[in-house]
Amino acid sequence: MLDHEAKGVWKSGRGKGRATPKGRQFDDAALAEIRALLGDRPRRRDLLIEFLHLIQDEYGHQSAAHLRALAEELRLPMAAVWEVATFYAHFDPLREDDPAPPDLTIRVCDSLSCELAGSDALMAALEDGHDPSRVRILRAPCMGRCDMAPVAEVGHRHVDHATAETVAQVAASGDTHAHIPDYETFEAYKAAGGYSALAGLRRNGDWQAVQDKVAASGLRGLGGAGFPSGKKWGFVRSNPGPRLMAVNGDEGEPGTFKDRFYLERMPHLFLEGMLIAAWAVEAERVYIYMRDEYPAVLEILRREIDALEGSGLIAPGYVELRRGAGAYICGEESAMIESIEGKRGLPRHRPPYVAQVGLFGRPTLVHNIETCHWIARICREGPEVLSVHEHNGRIGLRSYSVSGRVRNPGVYLLPAGSTITDIITAAGGMAEGHVFKAYQPGGPSSGLLPASHDDVPLDFDTLQPHGSFIGSAAVVVLSDRDSAKAAALNMLRFFESESCGQCTPCRVGCEKAVKLMQADTWDGALLEDVCQAMADASICGLGQAAPNPIRLVLKHFADEVGGTAPPTAGYGTRQSLERREE
Repeated sequence: MLDHEAKGVWKSGRGKGRATPKGRQFDDAALAEIRALLGDRPRRRDLLIEFLHLIQDEYGHQSAAHLRALAEELRLPMAAVWEVATFYAHFDPLREDDPAPPDLTIRVCDSLSCELAGSDALMAALEDGHDPSRVRILRAPCMGRCDMAPVAEVGHRHVDHATAETVAQVAASGDTHAHIPDYETFEAYKAAGGYSALAGLRRNGDWQAVQDKVAASGLRGLGGAGFPSGKKWGFVRSNPGPRLMAVNGDEGEPGTFKDRFYLERMPHLFLEGMLIAAWAVEAERVYIYMRDEYPAVLEILRREIDALEGSGLIAPGYVELRRGAGAYICGEESAMIESIEGKRGLPRHRPPYVAQVGLFGRPTLVHNIETCHWIARICREGPEVLSVHEHNGRIGLRSYSVSGRVRNPGVYLLPAGSTITDIITAAGGMAEGHVFKAYQPGGPSSGLLPASHDDVPLDFDTLQPHGSFIGSAAVVVLSDRDSAKAAALNMLRFFESESCGQCTPCRVGCEKAVKLMQADTWDGALLEDVCQAMADASICGLGQAAPNPIRLVLKHFADEVGGTAPPTAGYGTRQSLERREE
């Protein structure tokens, strides 16, 4: 090889070679700003999403210069940063020539409960009433405030029972930060005997005895799939340490708000249950993954985790709070784990299961917020706190998130064997002038059942024969003024928007289904073909459960769609995305 050939792209001479490597070059000023923003935080790959939040919160968007500087600071390829920034709905990554978004963003919830309460009209009024160069109006999926529909979020401040006038007033006030409700603080919880159960177990507790107590209560995972909580700890402990724990607070199933309800009132009941479970599996560290749609809860948890550290109950850094970024798919436990690791929330193929190979490749215990809430109560009050309750042959209690056409939407703690009739009665009956027509028993993943199914206990394993399931007990009630067809379309549009895109059956199937469902008359045979492909071949619960609204409307509300389900159509019983292995 000649000497001048060995120089390659770096050879000297005017017009020859290039002065810099390929790709975007980092800017010194942007790099200085990123370093100042990150401060003394460790430059770890798994903190990428946390750092993207810092940029978004500080500047209202993520410029190409800042993203390139962040990639330089973390020693990551620009493509790795860009793919994560563009995956999550709450980030605004920009290319060099993209205009920055307005300083203020108003999000309007378009979930079924809010749509029933008039969110479409609210959206139109806000778009007409604001200058798009100064205020950005966006549709957003469920914000977990279905009991106060319709809901808007101005910056990070929620406006309940929103009208165009109340939203405009909040926007004009400049007070766009989350308002923190009154809640039971660490001092109040400790004074009432809180953390005594944890302290006793840490001194001389037997984790197997506690697991047996949890099993005796009948507690099953309350994220959606209902895995017996009394068995999970043993599965995790059977794998060699070090082990981790991850708590899934990404309560994204539309119609679900029970976790928010409890955390905004009694966060330490959850935190004590979480620490008991972490003790049981000897978790080296605990990660709480909380959805970004709950800014008040995030602030409460920050404060109270600091209080736990200050009291000496946990070591500094033992519990890490991680903030989601607007991706329903991260309700699936393996997608959540990917997100905690600073990646796109793409569900993993299984096996291996997360109890074997989970967060950072370690055996990981995954629990739901409410599951931990009940673990604390069981340890304090005994298994009888659940096991003594029996109704319609079912044992235990369920927290039903109830919204839609009822007089008093809210969270109702009722016997696990409650029927929709019991639940509507607890919620004060139907709203004035409305007649019960249909209901969602467990969020859009559970589909839509007719009023004639009013005697079915809404619990684990009771709804599968009807092509549905309880999921996270997100109950939405429809009346004679509502269209089952429109409700199903709302559900499939949600799935279409929230599909992670990893697998073709879900990505293409949801899009195709939405187009077919907009026809005046549904092609039942073609829709069933799409449903079967999605249910059989999708990687995770999103695509597997998305057919349920279609199939149940074809079965029970054929008069609204101008067709009937094919005789061979199957009615899926797949669990919702809220599975989280629980």
